[in-house]
Amino acid sequence: MTSDASAQAWSLHPVLRADTVPLGDLLLSQALIATDANYPWLILVPRRSGVTELIDLDAADRAQLMDEIAAVSTALRKVTACDKLNVAALGNMVAQLHVHVIARRKNDAAWPKPVWGVEPARAYAPDALDRFHAALRRELAMA
Repeated sequence: MTSDASAQAWSLHPVLRADTVPLGDLLLSQALIATDANYPWLILVPRRSGVTELIDLDAADRAQLMDEIAAVSTALRKVTACDKLNVAALGNMVAQLHVHVIARRKNDAAWPKPVWGVEPARAYAPDALDRFHAALRRELAMA
């Protein structure tokens, strides 16, 4: 179960911190941009300490997370005009609950397979990351 106290003790896992750029805070989750420019990719991390599975969230937080997944999915689709969205909460490498929302195109290197391990991560050009970041923040109405 989650509580206000668990939100205060929360911190972002170091692997997630190293592989992402902060986008902003939603009501429940910290939204992050994965730094792999091969795929437009967002990650939502609920700010709840010790949570590793969706079922570890209370009902209100689960509902809020689903609303946030829908919001970032809608924004990502609008910004990227992708063919498909992949949404996953795996946690095999990083146990902290986090949800990947990945914009896919039928001509990307991994299509139609999952993106993991297909090609080495490619860094964003600074201006491209800035434009992507700004477009997503506009779509999500983040100040």
